[in-house]
Amino acid sequence: MNKLSRRAGLLSSTVVGGVTLSLILHAGAVSAQTLEDDGRRLDEPVEVQEIVITGSRIRRVETTTSAPVTVIDQAVMNERGFIQAGQALNQNTSVIPSAPLADGSGAAAGSGRQYPNLFGLGAGRTLTLVNGRRFVTTGAGTGDRVVDTNAIPVGLLQRVDIVQAGGAAVYGSDAIAGVVNYVLRDDFDGMEFDVQYGVSSRNDYPQQSARFTAGRNLLDGRANVAGSLEWSQTESLLSYDRPISDLARLTTSNPANTSETDGIPALREIFNARFWPFNYNGVIYTVPAPSPALLLRIDGAPTQFAADGRSVVSYDPGEVFGVPFASGGDGWDYREIAALYSAVERVNANLIGHYDLTDRVRLSGELMFASTEGRDPYGTQGGSNTVLNNAASGAGVLTFTRNNPFLSAEALAQLTAASPAFAAGAPLFLSKQWADAVPTREFVHTTDIWRAQAGLDGDFDWADRNFYWSLSYSRAEVQGETAGWGVWTQRMQNAVNAVESGGDIVCAINADADPTNDDAACVPINPFGNGTVTDEMRDYVAVRTGQTYDNTQDNFLATLGGTLFHLPAGPASFSVAYEYRRESSEFVPSESAQLGLTGSGTVSVPSGGSYNTNEFSAEVLVPILGGGFHLPFARSLEFDGAYRTVDNSIAGREDVWGAGLRWGVIDGVTVRVSRSRNFRAPTLDQLFAPSSTTLGSIAINPCDSDRINSGPNPAVRRSNCEALFAANPGWGSLDGFQDPGENFNAVMITSGGNPDLRNELSDTFTYGVILQPSFIPGLTIVADRIEVDLKDGLSAFLPQDFLTTCFDSVEPSAVCDQFTFNGQGHVATANSTTFNAGRVRYEGEVYNINYVFGLDDWFAGRDYGRVELNAEITHTALLETSVTGFDYLRTDGTTRAPDWVSRYDVRWSRGPLRLSYSMSYLPEAKVNLFDTIESTPVPDIERNIRHNLSGQYDFGDYTVRAGVINLTDEEPSYPTRNYGDILGRQYFVGLNARF
Repeated sequence: MNKLSRRAGLLSSTVVGGVTLSLILHAGAVSAQTLEDDGRRLDEPVEVQEIVITGSRIRRVETTTSAPVTVIDQAVMNERGFIQAGQALNQNTSVIPSAPLADGSGAAAGSGRQYPNLFGLGAGRTLTLVNGRRFVTTGAGTGDRVVDTNAIPVGLLQRVDIVQAGGAAVYGSDAIAGVVNYVLRDDFDGMEFDVQYGVSSRNDYPQQSARFTAGRNLLDGRANVAGSLEWSQTESLLSYDRPISDLARLTTSNPANTSETDGIPALREIFNARFWPFNYNGVIYTVPAPSPALLLRIDGAPTQFAADGRSVVSYDPGEVFGVPFASGGDGWDYREIAALYSAVERVNANLIGHYDLTDRVRLSGELMFASTEGRDPYGTQGGSNTVLNNAASGAGVLTFTRNNPFLSAEALAQLTAASPAFAAGAPLFLSKQWADAVPTREFVHTTDIWRAQAGLDGDFDWADRNFYWSLSYSRAEVQGETAGWGVWTQRMQNAVNAVESGGDIVCAINADADPTNDDAACVPINPFGNGTVTDEMRDYVAVRTGQTYDNTQDNFLATLGGTLFHLPAGPASFSVAYEYRRESSEFVPSESAQLGLTGSGTVSVPSGGSYNTNEFSAEVLVPILGGGFHLPFARSLEFDGAYRTVDNSIAGREDVWGAGLRWGVIDGVTVRVSRSRNFRAPTLDQLFAPSSTTLGSIAINPCDSDRINSGPNPAVRRSNCEALFAANPGWGSLDGFQDPGENFNAVMITSGGNPDLRNELSDTFTYGVILQPSFIPGLTIVADRIEVDLKDGLSAFLPQDFLTTCFDSVEPSAVCDQFTFNGQGHVATANSTTFNAGRVRYEGEVYNINYVFGLDDWFAGRDYGRVELNAEITHTALLETSVTGFDYLRTDGTTRAPDWVSRYDVRWSRGPLRLSYSMSYLPEAKVNLFDTIESTPVPDIERNIRHNLSGQYDFGDYTVRAGVINLTDEEPSYPTRNYGDILGRQYFVGLNARF
């Protein structure tokens, strides 16, 4: 056991350039497909031991499985200048990249957390493991059981295994799209210090990291202890900081369009977009409604307050394109609705070790702490009182009369001259966004993780067979907080209603005859201009908002495996396991939310819950043909099967399974196939997240003029919208219709858990071929087909998801009850929760081509080093989702799920020098699959190609590395922000010192 256990995990896959070659091993040795740095040749066999590979708990000699697996090793992370694991995962073509990026829809840049999302099936359908064991969920509010890649230590990271498709029979809930397993080193010996600094070619977005790793083998190799401490930091970016986001581009209805067949887009583009109905200074209206005709005018020109609030000046609404957008002018800048990129700072501390109690029993342990802080500069809107706001929310347009004591004599004279009614005491109306009502618009997301694990594993012999076993227990806790500033609605109403009393400006509630309304703390606020709010005023109306959450996980795992019996082709192996898991979550809204101080006053109450599972699993691996027992065109044949039964205290019982075959046709040709039933249980967040209602944006109203002719079936969407407006004639015409709630906080959005959720189930089918031609040593070609059919999918539905599903459905469904409208046809209220989203179907292929060769054979034995060539390609042939079960939304061929994604790597190394080149390719795509020139001015998104160069030189005790990411400074393909790399060209330099 001692020798075996020290090798276990050393070789779970043969890696070239960070990608699994899926080699076929025979009789304990591999026809080595790599040229090792110590001088071994390609044709030199390498002895290996039985190991446990990701995707199975059975130890085996083969590194291949019946399902596709790919690997990223730490060398690739250093080579590309990655400072956290998520950056490396984003390079995998089967992973949909995630980043703390605002996509331009009006949504915030976010928390800085990143989650792997295989095949675009959803981050919650990709299971994350650390050393083959479950990790506590770090998410809150996402609705998914996910693990932030920022929590993974880079210093001790040996590799990342990615099992593509399935895995629930082995690991349980969530392994639908696949499994990501972070494997940490347990044999680190020495000390290592690593620092890196990067910056963009625009001299912004600095990326800094430092890590210290130390370990030592003890007691003649019977023990090892290693620890790491690391820190990294990136800074935020605003939309002004990149050319494509600085365009402030939007689309609106095109009056030149005459029909659906005239070749003229139904939409036209707006640049330098502004919200013309309001700004920071305050736009003045005669009637509180968003119409340019209702703006107060002086000498024919619309008016606003000057920045100092002491006079009234002309207001340029720009070129108005309906409500609420204009191009140019003095309205609120669309670039300030959300930041472009969130800042992220992370700290990780880890301790890992083992001690061989005997030659056959090992004690091991892991301690982990991780802290991540994401800062979104525009994470909240601050305060707003505009003609677009719902008056019922308490944030409607501000009403003022000539008696307002903050009006200067100059402003009063101007307004009196402009409006005789105002001179007689009638009100005017002020529409403004507050720039100074809260201390900052920044929203801060913090996550602290503690995890401890202890384990025993060993082996024993019985009946001429060897058996191995393991026992482990882990306890993990996540404490998280989201925190920002909001406006105390009632206090703002009190403060803006100011009067003069005894020569002082006071709040009207303190000057009336009713003492029960008095608020001694009330500080009157000057609403005119920008920057007129003092610290004292701000302290009165600003209030902390957000939520804290606590996730805990207790996990016990016991396994037993070994040989069942011997067959002519080899030993039949098995593994059985029992797993007990208890998870609990607690959500505590901020005091302001619990008291209903912000928004419409809706109260949010703390909530929480827990569940436990008892899970039994079994696996078998049966060699049918192999070794000396084979047939023509059947050099080997192997069956593997897995079964798992899960008893969840909330979701109930579920039985899942997996089965696969590997068929070695001839030397160098292997065919594999697998089929599995997988599942995902509802999470505590999805079930019990507290209900809260706040003002927010819906991002998409399908009936908007710039969206009514798009979607999966434009004719159905238009028909549903026309029917709705015909039934409500008071709403007006659909022509030029714009819902301000798309981009502005004008909708009361209620979010929370859904206790009626069910398990989602999927059937997965994969088949593929592995080619290793003997006449081209070092070449491996792997191709696999993957098909997933998911039912009752658990989906985090935002308001736009409910809206698009309703209006894109041929028949009404329950999702149409999740929102309401006001008297203008604008969405007034909407829900945001998890929903069992009918069906998800995915079909595609993954391809991997690797070729490794030494140049000495090409140049008469001279040592010109070695070359590694790699091509990784993912083809998405179909990805469609249905909430109703009969109407499908296809996203394959779109920027969310491009049809062909590829990456090509070239690496050359000779002695201490290593040079690398990488190209990432995104094909031509669409934002919506059925976009045409009739529906949008840019129906086709151009392909995107990025190039990266890097190099490193090993001086012995230290290694210097440097590189250029996105060498040609390629922007995301117009007009997107996320189809490509919006950070642009970046440089990095790093130093690794070993002691």
